[in-house]
Amino acid sequence: MPIYSMTGFARVQVQVPLRDQGQLSYTLSVKSVNHRFLDLQLRLPSGLDALEAELRKALKESLVRGHVELTLSVDRSNQQKAGYNRDLVASYLAAFAAARDENRLTGEPDLNAILRLPVALQTENRGDEDLAALAESVQKEIAPLLDQLKVMRAREGESLEAILNATLDRLTEATDGVAELRPEIEQRYQERLTQRLLAATGSEFNRQRLLEEVAVLVERSDIAEELARMRTHIAHFRELLSAGGELGKKLDFLLQEMNREANTLLSKTGGVGGKGNRITELGLAMKSEIEKAREQIQNVE
Repeated sequence: MPIYSMTGFARVQVQVPLRDQGQLSYTLSVKSVNHRFLDLQLRLPSGLDALEAELRKALKESLVRGHVELTLSVDRSNQQKAGYNRDLVASYLAAFAAARDENRLTGEPDLNAILRLPVALQTENRGDEDLAALAESVQKEIAPLLDQLKVMRAREGESLEAILNATLDRLTEATDGVAELRPEIEQRYQERLTQRLLAATGSEFNRQRLLEEVAVLVERSDIAEELARMRTHIAHFRELLSAGGELGKKLDFLLQEMNREANTLLSKTGGVGGKGNRITELGLAMKSEIEKAREQIQNVE
């Protein structure tokens, strides 16, 4: 199953033949961007309430997450017939003639002036049959339109998958680098801690007891568990990417866990000095890669 991005766009332009041998043209488009949930916004001409319910149902069945805008734009040039208000024009002409005769004036009425009167020009809208034909056509087109949208979202998802896999490769490299430095860092930490405790307690302190306490502190500062959990999270992340499907929230949770391990690793190895500084660099690199991945998966469905 592919990974789907929440970014996509699709559009179709259709001409619908009408019973009076005319035609109706419309454009149906759908655009989606990232969102925590499925947020639908439909822009339809008035009189299509039943169609809106059907379109919402189709969108919910096809998409899981994202802010989705669906727009139906109708070309009204073929939907209207031009006409004029005969009663108004006749009344104006009669009033013009009466005023001219009563005042013994000359002149002819100006047709342009008459047609500029309010409601002098009228348009005759087509009826319910045309709306029914429009709704029927849109219902046929919505499924292939959403398929077109999902193709684009899948293509964007492929790009995201490649980016995320590259990030995982860099995280794995940093984790392996820390693992290689771990034995030397532990030895250095133990020696440094022993010296400080001996200096603080003096020669009268039980050396065996001192070494036991040092061993406990070193064990608490060991980063083996953090490295093991980081590797487990990386492997799980790769498995989810390979499986595909609805991943966004799962991947975000995994990245939160990875970030927690990186923070713990940094807190345990801070202040050791020497090659411990290299571990700090690698830990910060981990956090940087994790943050980049979190930005990318905000657009994964």
